[in-house]
Amino acid sequence: MNVSAPTSSEDGVRRPEPPVLQLSNVTRTFNEGGDNELHILNGANLSLQAGEMVALVAPSGTGKSTLLHIAGLLEKPDSGDVFVSGKNCADLTDDQRTAMRRNDVGFVYQFHHLLPEFSALENIMMPQMIRGLDKKVAAERAQELLEYMRMGPRSQHRPSELSGGEQQRVAIARAVANAPRILLLDEPTGNLDPQTANYVFEALQALIRASGVATLFATHNLELAGRMNRCITLDAGLVKPMR
Repeated sequence: MNVSAPTSSEDGVRRPEPPVLQLSNVTRTFNEGGDNELHILNGANLSLQAGEMVALVAPSGTGKSTLLHIAGLLEKPDSGDVFVSGKNCADLTDDQRTAMRRNDVGFVYQFHHLLPEFSALENIMMPQMIRGLDKKVAAERAQELLEYMRMGPRSQHRPSELSGGEQQRVAIARAVANAPRILLLDEPTGNLDPQTANYVFEALQALIRASGVATLFATHNLELAGRMNRCITLDAGLVKPMR
């Protein structure tokens, strides 16, 4: 997969697209009481290109969720910069960060967090309508996403009527409903059996190929990680290539 589509500048020189997501020298420390500090990120650097699928594989407690939260503008770093689509988010207000999360970032967690009283289709329509999209247009896009995730016939089922794998596919479709440029996934197949995890992963890959979204996928599943564009890990608070 070519994740660095070249572009032409005014001087005619073709250059790669800038990263969709870039973390530069990001630090994050938590105070555990008194003088006891826990240094989670110590100058972490990371960049994601459009259409790239990157696996983040690291032991629990090393800062995977913190890295995802900072990348998704849910949490601010103590120092360093976070660029989304070339825009430095360091000085954004809370309202601006919320708007950027809604428009540019999609999240999927280990638990699906679907609204139980709504159908699969309605769960995917919801973020689009919150953004201001017409109900009919939102429904059409939601159905299209369900088809990509091989869930078309299950569109009218509520979460309690869906299997674990089906619920996660709906959650992924909901995460990309507003056409984000970045998709962040925190162990989305962690509660699934290997066969179901593989099925969800294949559907996700098809969606990424169709949309070109830049994807950071935190996982302990080494088999799935090996099928992504590249693998990274966290070591002493730094992002490093996984060997």
